[in-house]
Amino acid sequence: MSENMLPAPSEFRKLFPEAMRVIDRLQDAGFEAYFAGGCVRDMLLGRLFKDIDIASYARPDQVEDLFPNTHAIGKAFGVIQVVEGREVFEVATFRQDLAYQDGRRPEGYEPSSPQEDASRRDFTINGMFLNPQTAELIDFVNGRVDLDDATLRAIGDPVIRFQEDHLRLLRAIRFASVLEFKIEDHTWQAIQQAAPLIQKISVERVRTEFVRILTESPQAGQALILLRESGLLAFILPELLACVGCEQPPEYHPEGDVWNHTVMMLDEMEDPSEALALSILLHDIGKPNTYSQDESGRIRFQGHAQVGAEIAEQWLTKMKVSKTLRETVVGMVYRHMDFISVPQMRKATLRKIVARDCYEDELELHRIDCLCSNGITASTQRLIEARKEFEHEASLPHPWIGGKELIAWGVPHGPEIGRWKDLAYEQQLEGTFPDAHALGLWLQERLKDGA
Repeated sequence: MSENMLPAPSEFRKLFPEAMRVIDRLQDAGFEAYFAGGCVRDMLLGRLFKDIDIASYARPDQVEDLFPNTHAIGKAFGVIQVVEGREVFEVATFRQDLAYQDGRRPEGYEPSSPQEDASRRDFTINGMFLNPQTAELIDFVNGRVDLDDATLRAIGDPVIRFQEDHLRLLRAIRFASVLEFKIEDHTWQAIQQAAPLIQKISVERVRTEFVRILTESPQAGQALILLRESGLLAFILPELLACVGCEQPPEYHPEGDVWNHTVMMLDEMEDPSEALALSILLHDIGKPNTYSQDESGRIRFQGHAQVGAEIAEQWLTKMKVSKTLRETVVGMVYRHMDFISVPQMRKATLRKIVARDCYEDELELHRIDCLCSNGITASTQRLIEARKEFEHEASLPHPWIGGKELIAWGVPHGPEIGRWKDLAYEQQLEGTFPDAHALGLWLQERLKDGA
């Protein structure tokens, strides 16, 4: 099947000259070659894309002979990286995959035809080729039909596709959420059936896909619903499922339970950083463990920020998130309730908040938190005003007391370190003590008293 198309995004124009030099060299050597996969999908959708993949009859050794600057990453699977100008292109041999043994990669490949190559790919919208010399779309899997219908459909038997590569389970959620496509029924049923297989994939790969879902989806809350309904969330972040049905005080949270609140907040994000997306996801995860209701029926979550920070610390560590990102997210979860008292805060405390590296994300977390609950914006407005107030003031002094000292005085690793560091720095900025020694003595006495 084929039809003409006119790719137009600016990315195409930027990458096109280098990509065409690769195509032309392959074609001149007698090897039919096409643009392949995701870039073709995004060209048809008019979406931005970062790279162009190429598929060809050329074998890896032949590709290496044709191009002076190559990298053999992926050669065992028929893929060679070709450097052309300032761009890097993956040139893959049309192929059939051999058996999958580890739920992620085939044992190897056999050279094949474009039609057979398309049939081994994951989803129909990713199985199309484009001949850039003729602008002809080569579509053996009816990808264009599904693209026009905004449908995500596995190629062939979806059960087999997910058994071959378990990461496709999360990729399905990502494509459906980012593109705002519906998932075809048989594909959806196969995802639900195969969900436990995601446990066999490395946490690094799962984390990468999961974070991309949160940061790239136009409505990340709806993506979270898909993750839950597919069964995948139970194997990635089971602690979050306790938020379903965890009721909140209606006078402060008319939106409903903790789960609904979290979904609403994720949907409100716009081009979030990883830190903001993860902080919103985890900010109230401590509420189910701290839920209580008094005789009058009033609901409370005493200490939920600290408990949530501890859960976040454990989960982010398990997912092998970088130390910097982990500490940032844990700190934001731990401190997110502090913003309620912003209108009454002293200038030194506000100045310290505004000076944090993650201030913009913390401000946005608080803004969205208020927007998706009681709608009270006084703290948000005060924080915006404070940023303007301190814009031209001298930079803040270096903290006298850090984590190293606190650990030496017996503070355990985790969110407590952040709390004591904040307290120490606040006292320093207020000028309560003349030097680091005096501040340190005071802190040690507080630690002994268990304050």
